[in-house]
Amino acid sequence: MAARYAFDDDHVVVVVGSGAGGGTVAADLALKGVEVVLLEAGRRFDIDDFENDEWASFEKISWLDARTTSGSWQIARDFPGLPAWIVKGVGGSTLHWAGATLRLQPHEFKARTVYGGIAGTSLLDWPISLEELAPYYDRAEFRMGTTGTNGIPRLPGNNNYKVFAAGAARVGYRRVHTGNMSINSRPRDGRASCRQIGFCFQGCKSGAKWSTFNEAIPRGEASGKLEVRAESQVLRILHDDSGKATGVEYVDHGGNIRFQKARVACVAGNSIESPRLLLNSASGRFPDGLANSSGQVGRNYMRHTTGAVFGVFDRPVHMYRGATMAGIIEDESRLDTKRGFAGGYELETLSLGLPFLAAFLGPGQWGRDFTWVLDRYANMAGLWIVGEDMPRESNRVTLNPDVKDRYGLPVANVHVDDHPNDIAMRAHAHDRGTAIYDAVGALATLRTPPFPSTHNLGTNRMSEKPRDGVVNRWGQTHDIPNLFVSDGSQFTTGGAENPTLTIVALAMRQADYIARELSAGNL
Repeated sequence: MAARYAFDDDHVVVVVGSGAGGGTVAADLALKGVEVVLLEAGRRFDIDDFENDEWASFEKISWLDARTTSGSWQIARDFPGLPAWIVKGVGGSTLHWAGATLRLQPHEFKARTVYGGIAGTSLLDWPISLEELAPYYDRAEFRMGTTGTNGIPRLPGNNNYKVFAAGAARVGYRRVHTGNMSINSRPRDGRASCRQIGFCFQGCKSGAKWSTFNEAIPRGEASGKLEVRAESQVLRILHDDSGKATGVEYVDHGGNIRFQKARVACVAGNSIESPRLLLNSASGRFPDGLANSSGQVGRNYMRHTTGAVFGVFDRPVHMYRGATMAGIIEDESRLDTKRGFAGGYELETLSLGLPFLAAFLGPGQWGRDFTWVLDRYANMAGLWIVGEDMPRESNRVTLNPDVKDRYGLPVANVHVDDHPNDIAMRAHAHDRGTAIYDAVGALATLRTPPFPSTHNLGTNRMSEKPRDGVVNRWGQTHDIPNLFVSDGSQFTTGGAENPTLTIVALAMRQADYIARELSAGNL
């Protein structure tokens, strides 16, 4: 039975955000006997609420609150009000994610040491290593039911994958498979196996895809220690005269301003809303925002170097049938600066429905060439680029004082200028993606610019020294010991891999640490 806690109960841990990080840390703490209140800005959905309709689902589950953009990145021109495609609802973007579950590589934890001092970047080594995180990767893969691990078979390859894999073989790639995916290839943990419906981004109707919505949060609630408060928009974190966090002010589903006392606060609102919350929590003692003595809150925003390639063929492919992300080529994720850039990238199959394809293929395009492609939609195959982009202090989330939300608080502005390394990597990846489809007889190939990404990282990064970041190796803020960051904003660098597995592993590790510190009386 789910718990209920009083507003003045100062023994609870308050977690802000219910996605991969927040949902995991909340559930794991509850399962350890810690009393937890989980605040989520969005509503609580049921599987029946998900729609296998791209635009209808996008409008229902996406975070559509006002945001602004600036910088030279193309998103600021094509989608100025939508810098990120993430979810507002219980489960966060684990409702929307495709399910790719990959570990960071050893060198990616030591990017500053390995890549060197690349001009125009703020590269920094993580204060932890793969060796330290490996046991939590093991735990996360088992809990998430990741295919290709723990004896769990991989998903079958759909037509989109078969075209992708055939082209990969012809250009000489060897590390090609249907992915380490947290989508059940066979029934597991009371959830069905994948039905290959093809609408993974819209919320999984079969329940086969792992999310905190259908796994972590229900387990936490069943412990009797976790209370989830949906439609609860957090406004600010408050503190006492000593600087210790005392609780969270939020607006509940009825529009009432509430204050929940807390022994510990964990911020997990994603890499845009988490720094925004810390900055909007500025006070006389912390005039630049909470946990921001270093001036690093909001800085070093990363979203992965992305783009897509689509091939048009002379016969049907029906890429939309089956899992949205049905395969991966890992060969280019290697460390190899001879290609003209530091870091690496993954190539992953991607299918978009006709509405999204028309929107993302070339924003603003029209005419015969464009409609020629759309007319051949059934004959298309697609792949997505996921690469390590360079952190830059000037790529950052700030408050826009000229645009306010419904509660009168400044919204987030996301500023990005592509680094030359990012541009070189994208060009190389576009070339390789084109070569894959040309190798199997594509009539035409089309390269898309980046579109709003779920992969939002940095902005509250881990650092060994307080001056270099916002949190320590446990996600604990350098400035305020009982304030933690539990989402992807704590990433020091991005790596070439989809981030969800690392977010979950870090959240499990953080929950262990918080529970130990609570038991020891240190928090």
